[in-house]
Amino acid sequence: MFVVRTNGLFTWNEKNGKNRSEDSSLEKRENSVYQGDSIMVYDGIILSLLIGWFRGGSLKGLANMKLRGGWLFPLLLAVQFIVFFLQERIEWIAKMSNVIFLLVYITGLAFLWLNRHQPGFPVIFAGVLLNFIVMAVNGGRMPVSIEAAQFLGREYIEALKAGLYGKHQAITSDTLLPFLGDIIPLSPPYPRQQVISIGDVVMNVGAFLFIQHLMLSAPRHRADDAEETTGAPANQ
Repeated sequence: MFVVRTNGLFTWNEKNGKNRSEDSSLEKRENSVYQGDSIMVYDGIILSLLIGWFRGGSLKGLANMKLRGGWLFPLLLAVQFIVFFLQERIEWIAKMSNVIFLLVYITGLAFLWLNRHQPGFPVIFAGVLLNFIVMAVNGGRMPVSIEAAQFLGREYIEALKAGLYGKHQAITSDTLLPFLGDIIPLSPPYPRQQVISIGDVVMNVGAFLFIQHLMLSAPRHRADDAEETTGAPANQ
């Protein structure tokens, strides 16, 4: 679900005489890939909120969210962002990034399992599990289809082939379960260019179901009727 970068990326740029503007261009592409899975989740959440609203649901329903170990979710987000930003500066973090992300996945799966009774969470669990499996059998890295990632630019493709990314690697004949890797390209009319996996799609379906359940548990018309009843003057 996350993409990280290693110091090797900048070493590769220096060896090939890349100028600062090219570095910046590659960095933007890389950031878009890093954020791809996460941003897709955010996009899915926003879409779910809009659909829930048009279906008569209320944002007040989100207040009914009760999750076991809810503190784990922001902690896992913090860990992955810390790794992403520090791996350029701290060598051991760069070397251990794939292991760290596997641990993040394992912890995330435990969190989802604890909340499997929640609507949509079994589906989210299945999506995360698919991503974890393909990463685990490929050395902790998410395989990426070169064909699907062509629109991200030559620099990214060359860096991917050279193995300069901390979490992603190009799909080759040696890749195990390549169909579970990032093989689905998203490009216009979708507002963002990214490559996602089957697991990402499944995960978003689960998040959609969960948000719909929360919002429709507190329909707007019921809340409006309650407010009108409360505010109406008592009959004399």
